[in-house]
Amino acid sequence: MANSSSISEFLLLALADTRQLQLLHFWLLLGIYLAALLGNGLISTAVACDHRLHTPMYFFLLNLALLDLACISTTLPKAMANALWHTRHISYAGCAAQVFLFAFLISAEYSLLTIMSYDRYVAICKPLHYGTLLGSRACATMAAAAWGTGVLTSVLHTANTFSLPLCQGNAVDQFFCEIPQILKLSCSQSYLREVGLIFFSVLVLFGCFVFIFFSYVQIFRAVLRMPSEQGRHKAFSTCLPHLAVLSLFLSTVVFAHLKPFSISSPSLDLVVSFLYTVVPPTLNPIIYSMRNKDIRHALSEMFQYTLFQHQ
Repeated sequence: MANSSSISEFLLLALADTRQLQLLHFWLLLGIYLAALLGNGLISTAVACDHRLHTPMYFFLLNLALLDLACISTTLPKAMANALWHTRHISYAGCAAQVFLFAFLISAEYSLLTIMSYDRYVAICKPLHYGTLLGSRACATMAAAAWGTGVLTSVLHTANTFSLPLCQGNAVDQFFCEIPQILKLSCSQSYLREVGLIFFSVLVLFGCFVFIFFSYVQIFRAVLRMPSEQGRHKAFSTCLPHLAVLSLFLSTVVFAHLKPFSISSPSLDLVVSFLYTVVPPTLNPIIYSMRNKDIRHALSEMFQYTLFQHQ
């Protein structure tokens, strides 16, 4: 019987059984990872370099892109390395780092999406007070609060999870270290503390969801009352990308953690985990860049300037 003090490493779930499929998975993950890096990197560069995008909405979008970059970089590189080198190992410290970073980034991203809904609410429902309510200091404070919430959440979950005695082996049924999978290795009833902490986190997330829901109810009521069709179109064009990103994030996370145990299986858990760890960071830049003329214009100018410099 192993315990947590004697465990020096964990075994992650293999993505495939044969060497050919492992290499195929490596190249597939590499392509997805590079696409996510490129998309989020371009948005971050465009917002940082174009002074016309130095507004609260794009400031929060920059933070979202940075969180997406960090989130996908927490899980995929180790999975790619294991697939390439035909191994399943991750060190105890590496597993703890993955749990800490992933919990931090997911919590911070949800907090930031909540703040972004408030930004849209103020911009559409209280436009005359936008500069007052969302000045540079207020934006920096809210962004810091989102990142700080992520740090606090991850510290509590990581410390609680890795303080549990583990005696059910060291095989994690996931391609990265995930709290629910590590709890399965516990042999102590003290894992209920972590379950209670997760339940409290779910209540907080539900509170954020209620805030977002009522914000968008007010937003859509205000938009539908606009006399100008052009004004309604502009309002919807700034709200729909955020709503799409939020829906993608919530639907994948909720399904991953609240699906019935009766339909749970290692293969299904693996597919679902990809939905909320890989899909949102990869698709978020596409959603924003395709619907946002300012982002497209900034990227076009950036590419033209780069080509001009190299001629």
